[in-house]
Parts: sequence; C-alpha cells; structure tokens
Amino acid sequence: MWRRVFALTVKEFLALLKDKKSRLVVFIPPLVQLLVFGYAATFDLKNIPFAVYNEDSGSASRELLSRFRGSGNFTEVATLRNEGEISPVINRQKALLVIHIGPEFNRNLLKGRTSPVQVIVDGRNSNTAMLAMNYARTIVNEFNRTWSERSGKPGPPAHLVTRAWFNPNLESRWFIVPGIVGLLTLVVTTLVTALSVAREREQGTFDQLLVTPIRPVEIIMGKTLPGFFIGIAEATIIILATVFWFDIPLRGSVLTLYTGIILFILSAIGIGLMISSLAVTQQQGLLGAFLFLVPAIILSGFTTPIANMPPFLQDLTLLNPLRYFMVILRGVFLEGAPFHRLINQFWPMAVIGMVNLTIAGWLFRHRLY
Repeated sequence: MWRRVFALTVKEFLALLKDKKSRLVVFIPPLVQLLVFGYAATFDLKNIPFAVYNEDSGSASRELLSRFRGSGNFTEVATLRNEGEISPVINRQKALLVIHIGPEFNRNLLKGRTSPVQVIVDGRNSNTAMLAMNYARTIVNEFNRTWSERSGKPGPPAHLVTRAWFNPNLESRWFIVPGIVGLLTLVVTTLVTALSVAREREQGTFDQLLVTPIRPVEIIMGKTLPGFFIGIAEATIIILATVFWFDIPLRGSVLTLYTGIILFILSAIGIGLMISSLAVTQQQGLLGAFLFLVPAIILSGFTTPIANMPPFLQDLTLLNPLRYFMVILRGVFLEGAPFHRLINQFWPMAVIGMVNLTIAGWLFRHRLY
C-alpha cells in the first residue's frame, strides 16, 4: 500500500513541478504578496473596549472617565478593583486598553500640580493600538483645556502616560506579517489540492488512474501528501522571512507553532480535496478555491477584528480554520503563548480537519463510482 501511495505522491510532485505555470503559482505569488502585505497593509479602527482601574474617588477622575464613557469611540467593558486584574483583561483581549488613575489624581489637580493618567494598551494590533491612544490623548487634552479654563491655572493638569504590551514600539509589521504565514499557506495549499483531481480529469489521466490497483483511499492519500509537504515548506519559508528579514521576534515555542501549522494544513487540504472532487476542470477548481478563499480571509480576523463583525458573521467564523490559526500565530510570535493556552485553538482545527477530510473522501468515492 505505502509503495503505491509513495509512487502516486511522486507522480503528483512531478506533474506539479514540470508545469512552468504551476511552479510560478506555488512560489512567486506568495513571495510577492508577502512583500506587498508586509510593507503596505493598514487597518482601520471601529471599536475600542476599555477597562477602568480608578484609585481616586474625586470629582476630577469622575469627570475624566465620564468623557471616555460618553465618547462614541469607547465602550467600557470592565471596572477593575486591583492591579492584578489588569493583566488578565488584556491577555484575554476583553479590553483593548486599561485606564489607570492613581489615588492622588484629584488632590494634585486641586493643588495645581500635573498628575499622570496611565493608559495600558494591547499592542498586538499595532494600528488599532495607535488609533486608540490617539483617541485617548484627544479626550485627555480636551479635559485639560476645560479644567485649565475653569481653574485658571496654567499647564496641563493631566499627563497621559502610555504603555503598549506585546508590541512596545507599536510597529504594524509585527501584527501584519505573522498573519501572512496563515494567509499564504492557506492560499497555496488550497490551490494545489483543489486542482489535483480536476487536473487528472481534464488531462484524461483520471481513467488511467482508476484501472491501476490503487484503492480510492490510497489515491486520496497520494493527493493529500504533496499539498501537505508544500504547505509545510511554504509556511517554513515565510516564517524564516518573518524572523530574519522583517526582524519580528518569535517568542513562543517552535513545537507549538508547528502543531498549529500541521492541523491548519490538514484542514485546508480537506477543503481543497472537496473542491477538487466536485470540479470537472481546473477552471472550476480555481473558481471553487476563489469562492472559499476570499470569505475565509475576510472572516479570519486578518483584516477586520472579529469582535467588530455582526453576530451572525462572528458565529460563521467558528467554521473557519484560519480564524483559529491567526490566534495561534500572533499568540506564539508576539505573546510567547505556551502550548496549553492554545489548546482551545488547536482542537477546533483538528475537528474541522477531520470533518473536511471525511467529507472529501466520501465525495471522492461518490464521484468515483
């Protein structure tokens, strides 16, 4: 059995690599897209959930916080009681930023002294973090202007002190480029597998394959392994470029990262084989892959935060393996997240992969007979 699977796998590689167009599709577009997205992609901010840690009960702190609560750009999601609650609310992405007002804030302002207001921001999405900081700075500046006019004392009463977690310099590249690992791996793996069976049918070699002693399950394995190895190679190349070309730190475990890559690729292969089993021509395979890839990328959280989507679309993203892989990539790269913290992202991809491969196998046998 394994000898036949190996022979079919070698045949798939030769068919793919001998075709000049196929070679270009596999290697050139991903590298071009890596450079384009790495340098040119930007995002817009739509929602800013924030938490409050207020150690001062004076009127000045209440007035400042009321400006945040009354702003259409901010939504309060939590009121913290101690400093130890700051880390969990940021780590779990419940709040994008935490506003910390010290116990001497009101007293300092009444005495005409400048008092700090700390804003701790989640730097994993650098563009969102910078916009959120700018909005917070605008509100604090407006508070300073009003307070100075009312008190008649010069100088800014409140001094904004910002601190970004996970991405101290708020470089957008740190947020964008790790996500490209998932995006381009999905594109290449899906295209390679989506065209495999359709190419056989279009070239007239599918019937020849059926008269060989190879069983349907062996054909599926032979069609799966090239996409798997190409996906692993593609992801590895992009990870190396991310670390050594773009200088983005890989803070987590390589084992954790590749566990996510393997589960993600298996999910993508299952989707590609389903498309390929239904397609009669390569053109149909390309169209089917395109119809899947565009919504998958949009609903992954790569371009738009999932929390800003309508509830129906948020539920739909649960069926998208790229959604979970984006969390794994940014968790491993930026946070250094350990394996156990990402288990809730691993098992949905494993389930999606098993279901996809099972359906693909059933469709293949159904179309075969």
